[in-house]
Amino acid sequence: MSLRNQSADPLRWQSQALLVLVVAPVTVAVALECLFFAPASPWLPVRALCLGALLALLVWKSRAATAGAALCGGLFTVALFMAVPGWRTALWPLVALLLLTLGATRFGRARKEALGIAEARRGRIATQVTANLGVAALAAVALRFSLAVAAPVIVSSIALRSALAAALAEAAADTLSSELGEVLGGEPRLLTTFRRVPIGTDGAVSMAGTIAGLCAAAIVAVVAAFALHLTLTDTALILFAAVAGLFVDSWLGAVLERRGWLNNDAVNFLATLAAALLAFWVR
Repeated sequence: MSLRNQSADPLRWQSQALLVLVVAPVTVAVALECLFFAPASPWLPVRALCLGALLALLVWKSRAATAGAALCGGLFTVALFMAVPGWRTALWPLVALLLLTLGATRFGRARKEALGIAEARRGRIATQVTANLGVAALAAVALRFSLAVAAPVIVSSIALRSALAAALAEAAADTLSSELGEVLGGEPRLLTTFRRVPIGTDGAVSMAGTIAGLCAAAIVAVVAAFALHLTLTDTALILFAAVAGLFVDSWLGAVLERRGWLNNDAVNFLATLAAALLAFWVR
């Protein structure tokens, strides 16, 4: 569940592939939105771009992310706002995720540094942001496309909103379960064997970390339900999908990442994808 930057990662190509597979289509979608869909509401792209730039600047200035990561986050912000514009927008669960992540990352930093598991002080990099927010951005693009081009009866708007929310909730759960579990203590155990393992081991879970992840997922799910006009049942389904994705993350870490088949960015992306697909399918 770790979000650490490992520059010596031999599977770095997987992180670079994520940038191509996610950032490229989201960029094209945003550009098409500005060129073809915007004439009906010309101020929508302007507001979206301003919000994206503002969020990117705030994240970069707070040293929560590098310049490249902030730009990726800004792009995803634009996509999320364009999908659900207005005051009750998909940006609210994103803001909840960012605040939870920022607080959890800085909480107990001295202990994390002593254990050698603290995140780099320069903040998250572009591939980490893409791994955690890319699925939500792609869901936003699909949602906007379904509303603007395809008939809503073909692809359920509620299902896509649920998928978007589940991806953000899982990302929050993953981050807090990792960051707070390492600080609050509790004996980490490998998910597949339940044997004791050192703190920071891929695929390890702890009671404190799991509870923190559940709480984070619940917070983001509730915020998303309000912002995206979802029902109480939808909220419960989003929470269920996010928790399922959290355990998919741990299983992938314990089985595939430990064997050197996947790196952490790929694991994070696949976990958010699993949560989003589950929420979409159940809804």
